[in-house]
Amino acid sequence: MTSLPSPIAGYEDWPDAIRRMGRLEAHSKASAQLIDALGVPGPAPETRVQSGPETVVDEVRIRQLSWQLPYGPPTQAYLLTPEGRPGNPGKPGKLPGVLWLHCHGGNKWLGAERLIDAGLGNSPEVRALQQDLYSGQAIANELAKAGFAVLVHDSFTWGSRRFNLDEPSGRVAEGMAARRALWRAEGIHPTEAMEYNAAAALHENVVAKTAGLLGTSYAGVVAFEDLVALKLLTTFPEVDSARIAVGGFSGGGGRALVLSALAPEVRAAVVSCMMTTFEGLFPAHMDSHSWLLATPGLGRTFNWPDLAGINPGCHYLMQYARQDHLFTHTGMHDADTKLRRDAPGRYTGTWHDGGHAVSAEMLRESVDFLSTSLMR
Repeated sequence: MTSLPSPIAGYEDWPDAIRRMGRLEAHSKASAQLIDALGVPGPAPETRVQSGPETVVDEVRIRQLSWQLPYGPPTQAYLLTPEGRPGNPGKPGKLPGVLWLHCHGGNKWLGAERLIDAGLGNSPEVRALQQDLYSGQAIANELAKAGFAVLVHDSFTWGSRRFNLDEPSGRVAEGMAARRALWRAEGIHPTEAMEYNAAAALHENVVAKTAGLLGTSYAGVVAFEDLVALKLLTTFPEVDSARIAVGGFSGGGGRALVLSALAPEVRAAVVSCMMTTFEGLFPAHMDSHSWLLATPGLGRTFNWPDLAGINPGCHYLMQYARQDHLFTHTGMHDADTKLRRDAPGRYTGTWHDGGHAVSAEMLRESVDFLSTSLMR
């Protein structure tokens, strides 16, 4: 009898690891409700960080890091600090810490490297993604230049945390056969990254189903891994653990919102192009989004803007793009109105011309917001 390909290849240890875990400890009634809705595992395990090579690019020191979670391949990450500023070796001061979370972008071949400028080390895929979604900017480098210690890491299913889809199972294989036929008809010769991203888009359904069966969710597992990274950020000698922020664009912004709700130590959060009411997604916009925004049952307890009310010590910058094709204007406007009413003094909502991307203006605004929130 021929054995079927594993739908979780590279993560065969994932189910047992999740079964051994409990639930994340809540810091309030509302956070407990969010933890239950997402099925966030916890607590974060003691995790040893392995340091790799360092390089300096345009006065930013970039240190490669990695750590091993209880399941799957090692996580690759980068810590960026301003060269020659407090927080570097031999300097007594500490820097405010920012955990910046990479977007979904329909690109799971790449992880956190989309956020950095590694000089000549940047691949064509990284440069293209930065040009399309970040206005050619390396977000993490710019934040480090502004005086922050910035940690970026590959999340569950991205980059170093990819599943092995060399032998895709069932429906993923069928979908890839159709995709390759279309590429041939169009005269396209797909790269390895294109092949993987097409397969990963189909495979996300498998991941979400598996997570649900294990009593968690896709968003819950991602939140668990983000919590581990946040905990590690606070332990680095360069970082002032009393001044911590999170942020991200698109799916990274959604992750930042969830993380800020779960972690009371987060003092500030930037959410770029990822704020709407759930009502604003129906009916036409649900298919445009990842399972990260569609955890079954979440809408029974929370609307998306409600998450900003769970951590009363966190200040928020929400950035909206007027021509964002992934959200309705009504959904974004209603969320903005609700947040202005429900989080006075802690919420700043700004509107920008353009589509679903981070403009240079939005990045400058984010830097100013974080400086005001963490450097006072």
